[in-house]
Amino acid sequence: MKTIKIGLLGLGNIGTGTYKTLEMNRSEIESTLNAKVEIVKILERDTERDRGITVPKEKFTSDPDEIFQDPEIDIVIELLGGIEPATTFMLSALKNGKHVVTANKAALAANYHELINTAKENNVILRFEASVGGGIPILGTLTGPLRANKFEEVMGILNGTTNYILTMMTKEGLDYETALKDAQEQGFAEADPTADVEGIDAANKLTILMALMFDKYVAPKDIPTTGITEITKEKIEEARSNGCKIKLIAHAWRDENDEIKYEVRPMYISATHPLANINKEFNAVFVKGNAVDDVMFYGKGAGPLPTGSAVLGDVIDISMMILK
Repeated sequence: MKTIKIGLLGLGNIGTGTYKTLEMNRSEIESTLNAKVEIVKILERDTERDRGITVPKEKFTSDPDEIFQDPEIDIVIELLGGIEPATTFMLSALKNGKHVVTANKAALAANYHELINTAKENNVILRFEASVGGGIPILGTLTGPLRANKFEEVMGILNGTTNYILTMMTKEGLDYETALKDAQEQGFAEADPTADVEGIDAANKLTILMALMFDKYVAPKDIPTTGITEITKEKIEEARSNGCKIKLIAHAWRDENDEIKYEVRPMYISATHPLANINKEFNAVFVKGNAVDDVMFYGKGAGPLPTGSAVLGDVIDISMMILK
């Protein structure tokens, strides 16, 4: 039986979730493929941290070239986060003939064309389902079952941290600082929450969605973006009195001249709109196509296991192509 061999870049929370998901569902995954799947090398400095998994020490390496230049490795999974060195590592893997799977929205949004073109030039596959919406299968659906549509609009709650904070402000009457502290204590916000609360993370994801839906690349820095740090209890109450809720929304749409407009900002959403009832750490993406009309995708937009599920979905798809 053939073995699909994988090199994993990063064994942080998402890397650990991916490793756990593979071990948890190994029999189902290998039965689907009629092949074995093995993570054979892991690029990671911290080999001593207790992650709740057992990893043989010989799998760890501090030299990325041990992965990129190993002729037996078929797929590289990049889960380091950040723009660099992740982008350089993905480009190296692609140029060495490795298929690449990533959950890294920041690196992908910043270097979208270079990564896509490098994969094409080297006749390998780049997949990134987990980069938007965690375990929600939005990207594959846009490029698969919905690809016959001319897309007209996308509205998304794309960041679980900000949605959790706004939910606690709305439902529990907390002020911003208290809600942020609660999100940090619950593990939904980082010690430095800037990328989330300032809307940067949502802008990265909107860049990827627009590239796929509208064939239009807009760098995250060029998307008008406002975060939630100025949202007060008074603004929450004002929205409520108008039959609305405040949500951080990533929004792109075609205007009457067929031009694409885009923004990320807190919006008043009617309490009757489907997005108004997406709470806590959950994400949702509302899509309008000229044939399918309105479709909404909902689920856990982050977390080690949901994101690991999406990562391994991409691994399975690539493996099927390798095994043909």
